[in-house]
Amino acid sequence: MKPIVTRFAPSPSGFLHLGNARTALFSLLAALPDGRFLLRIEDTDRARVSPVFTDAVLADLDWLGLGAYIDHQAIWRQSAREAIYRGQLDRLSQLGLSYPCFCSPAELAHEREQLRARGLPPRYSGRCARLPESEVKARLARGEPAAWRFRVPGGETVCFVDRVRGPQTVPADTLGDFVVARASGEPMFFFANAIDDALAGVTLVLRGEDHLPNTPRQILLLNALKLPVPEYGHLPLVLGESGVPLSKREGAASVAELREQGFLPLAIVNYLARLGAAIACEDLADLKELAGVFSVDHIGRSPAHFDRQQLLHWQRLALARMPDETLVAWLPAEVPAQARAAFVRAVRPNVLFARDFAYWAAVIYGAAPVTIGTAAGEALQAVGRPFFDIALGALADRTPPGELPGRLKAAGIGGKRLFHALRAALTGSLEGPEMRDLLVLMPPDIISRRLMDAVGVLC
Repeated sequence: MKPIVTRFAPSPSGFLHLGNARTALFSLLAALPDGRFLLRIEDTDRARVSPVFTDAVLADLDWLGLGAYIDHQAIWRQSAREAIYRGQLDRLSQLGLSYPCFCSPAELAHEREQLRARGLPPRYSGRCARLPESEVKARLARGEPAAWRFRVPGGETVCFVDRVRGPQTVPADTLGDFVVARASGEPMFFFANAIDDALAGVTLVLRGEDHLPNTPRQILLLNALKLPVPEYGHLPLVLGESGVPLSKREGAASVAELREQGFLPLAIVNYLARLGAAIACEDLADLKELAGVFSVDHIGRSPAHFDRQQLLHWQRLALARMPDETLVAWLPAEVPAQARAAFVRAVRPNVLFARDFAYWAAVIYGAAPVTIGTAAGEALQAVGRPFFDIALGALADRTPPGELPGRLKAAGIGGKRLFHALRAALTGSLEGPEMRDLLVLMPPDIISRRLMDAVGVLC
């Protein structure tokens, strides 16, 4: 069995969103461990593409870990392959499989309107295919603008097995003679796309279901040019939390945006691998491990829905796998050097993003008073002024902060009331790291200041 060759072919007209990132990931997983994963930049639409977005796509793929499987010296850019497309277009013409179409946009629009009015599909009638050769030559000689259309063979049926959607059957007559090159000479997107797949030796194309209408056309073209036809699999759309398809316009759905929010690449990869695909593994896995349990045959046919809570689940697992030594490098400068390891151990159960370390550093070491929330204020009221008198008195007697709970218990204040009140006074919340860890980390002068501030809440 020949190794699988897949590809990812983004158009650099915007930042990489999660739907496209999933396509890239599925394509890589389908190729591993023995196949090849190719990258092609489809940058022929000069009005929309930008080198900025090309660089951003490459950076996102590298950050996700997919870039390690790409031969960066063999990345095809369609803008540099125009001569190749022109050669294949010339072949079609020489074989008599394409012809010039002189119809104006207005004429074509009128023709489509008439067909719709009769309840017929709006396909091209083929009238320019019936022009006498002498007229065609004369009009071309006069420089009349002409697109080039492929002669769709009549009476044929295009059959293929979509790896996701199953067997597909399309009567060729329903397609009409379609345009393969504009009057400017620029090849149509789906033409260049099919030529590149064939010449690169791609054996499996995974792409969004919005490309499905192009597939029978591409199969007809490749067969006509006697080029190899890959297998195709069309992935259902990924819907955002609002229920509309993800797109490059939804910044919150871009890989760059999630990266800025602090999500880890391993979390995103594990989430995407299961977004619309059944994987017999509930554990966090790297790319090679995911490839071992991934199958194109287990991709669902229904739209997948972006679920931020599921993404946060994988973020927790990815963060939990990181060693303390790595997380120490994330800490802000206000965490003392001698306390950095203990700080990480104390707060990591309450951390999801790098910015959370900065939050807890400000709570533990910051000079600014904390904001007392409603529930925290109620916990302070529940213990009253005597609680704070005892705690402040103990600190004045140079009692180590870690012994404060013992002094308060000895005074008859214990259980949840004690720890809720301490946590509320010192952090402004009823949730967070273990109090024994906070008391050891927090400087005594800050503890005293926070307790005195809390007394003010009671007044």
